[in-house]
Amino acid sequence: MREAKAFAPGHLTGLFQICTEGNDPLRWGARGSGVSLTRGVTTHVTSEPSGRPTHDIYINDEQVIDAYVSEYVLSKYQTYLIQPMNITIRHTINTPLTAGFGSSGGGALSLSLALNEALQIGLSSIDAAQIAHIAEIECKTGLGSVFAAVNGGFGVLYEPGAPGIGKGILMQDTSDLAVVYVYYGPISTKDALSNPELVKKMSQLGRTYVDELYKELTAERFMYYSRKFTDHVGLATKRIKDLFKQMDSHNLTFTMANFGEVAFTVQHKASAEQAVEILEDLGEHPVICPIDEHGATLL
Repeated sequence: MREAKAFAPGHLTGLFQICTEGNDPLRWGARGSGVSLTRGVTTHVTSEPSGRPTHDIYINDEQVIDAYVSEYVLSKYQTYLIQPMNITIRHTINTPLTAGFGSSGGGALSLSLALNEALQIGLSSIDAAQIAHIAEIECKTGLGSVFAAVNGGFGVLYEPGAPGIGKGILMQDTSDLAVVYVYYGPISTKDALSNPELVKKMSQLGRTYVDELYKELTAERFMYYSRKFTDHVGLATKRIKDLFKQMDSHNLTFTMANFGEVAFTVQHKASAEQAVEILEDLGEHPVICPIDEHGATLL
């Protein structure tokens, strides 16, 4: 039996522009800006020879039969195999699911890296990441989260595309920053990306704001433009809006995750700790999380 384990950071996107021109999914994706978290997806793969190809997929110890993105990634690796294998995939996700934390892209990326290692396929890390990117595009579960998870950090993706094709910048030092978020519930990325009017509205403003953050990326400018993006798109629920209003009164700007009923902010650590105290006093259940600076990796 062979095994491998990989980690991909979670990611919260503040704003983006959808870019799906042409026929090459490797060049599809998004321009956008967001922040990677030290919380994310860890995927453990075990494989052994079998009389016929079989596989089982688990998410947080629960067996699933509709993990379409993982199935897609696995199918690509099965084409490289000379003999049938019994493969077990275990995703451990420590961010909320279907809530804008990039768990689908992180799951695809960590799975691709782990399969490449466990099955001894020999792809480069970029080639493995591109399989994950295409899986997200084809399954309509994300656009730029694989690129973000490969690199980690706090940055701007200014040219769309898969890892190795897209181009981005990262803030050099995020050691004094932290992310605070409050989770209320899920929003389906697939449903949101299938709404043409919503896509048009997001992309029009996203283009301008990505250009602004590419000129100068700071936590303050990121929060300013992300909040304006959220207000323009109009997906914020009453709970999210109420939290915005409460935190605005303390000069702590929050925005909404894309896509999830999640309010979050990127602040210097002292302000992040202040935000946690205020939210707890309001009866909320905030989570404070460092920024991941390493990106996806084999463990």
